[in-house]
Amino acid sequence: MPADRDTRLRPQVIILGLVSLLNDSASEMIYPLLPVFLTSTLGASAVVVGLIEGAADALASILKLVAGAWSDRVTRRRPMITSGYTLAALSRGLIAVARAWPTVLVARLIDRTGKGIRSAPRDAMIADVTPENARGKAFGFHRALDHTGAIIGPLFAMLLLDWIHLDERTVFAISVIPGLIGVLLILTFLKEPPREARATRVELAPVGELPASFWRAIAAVGLFSLANSSDAFLLLQAHVAGVPTAMLPALWAAHHVIKALFSTRAGALSDRIDRRWLLVIGWTSYAIIYFVFPHARSMTAFVVLFVLYAIPFTLTEGAERAWIAQYAPSAIRGRSFGYYYLTNGVCVLLGTALFGWIYERVGHQGAFEVGAALALVAAAWVLMMQFGEKRIA
Repeated sequence: MPADRDTRLRPQVIILGLVSLLNDSASEMIYPLLPVFLTSTLGASAVVVGLIEGAADALASILKLVAGAWSDRVTRRRPMITSGYTLAALSRGLIAVARAWPTVLVARLIDRTGKGIRSAPRDAMIADVTPENARGKAFGFHRALDHTGAIIGPLFAMLLLDWIHLDERTVFAISVIPGLIGVLLILTFLKEPPREARATRVELAPVGELPASFWRAIAAVGLFSLANSSDAFLLLQAHVAGVPTAMLPALWAAHHVIKALFSTRAGALSDRIDRRWLLVIGWTSYAIIYFVFPHARSMTAFVVLFVLYAIPFTLTEGAERAWIAQYAPSAIRGRSFGYYYLTNGVCVLLGTALFGWIYERVGHQGAFEVGAALALVAAAWVLMMQFGEKRIA
């Protein structure tokens, strides 16, 4: 079969997809339980919960900017991928033995350091081994397995908590196992094709080389990122309203089912219509859900809200990245995405800290209303952008 028509998934893509499934299963075993563990067991405040998650995500965003450029300089990307997944697996063991919230902060920073190190090199390897006409399929396969892991993990955690009656710390310790299995898969089966190091420096794209339209789009993303505080608060709010701890993983799994089923279709839709409409619809629906969320009281209401909460991200995750790419000159597109991830991470950190402060000082309803208002401002910003802006090839 001619190489340019060969759309089969390469062995590296399959291995990395399986590793992502295992790692996300492990991660999502912990994530729905962590807000309650921090507040109820370790005595952390809502502000601390927000700062831990915001700081962790911001660190990952910064490291993605550096790691992607660095992986272009070295001859092998596999060591960076391996170390990233290893750090993530070990960090979960640290959470299992934590006796105070600063230990959890350290663990989350280690976990997000691993994510920052591995993400760009992993995606670059997928692109390296896959023909251009099959890359959409390859990345779609990888995302599908990632979301599948995000479904399996919470359900497995619920099984351990509700049926086998293990405690949270034991569940956290068990979550180390699938992560380490993923690392073993990389070490045993992931074969990297030879490549030459590039004689380039690790540097950022000069701000002046990017058009004004790019920065207006980045501003819109930043505004929404301020609204998009840590999802830990949604899980915390559900628990405060009466949802049992053992049921929180089920809510989180339901959220990811929608993403797994419809993200690819929504991304394809953004190729056929003006992407900004998907952003406006997605961010507006986010605002509506945030307005409603503090008024939910029953398990049924929270199931519906967590399912609906997947819709804004299903509509916008692919469209948002494609929208940024169309304004980024091809020669510096990779580093332009570095600015995108950096803006997203810093603004999520600030937004999460703001949400946590309002949540604790004013009340949960005020915090959700401020988040909803910020999302509406971001949607309005996109609407005000001129539709005649020049698209950069």
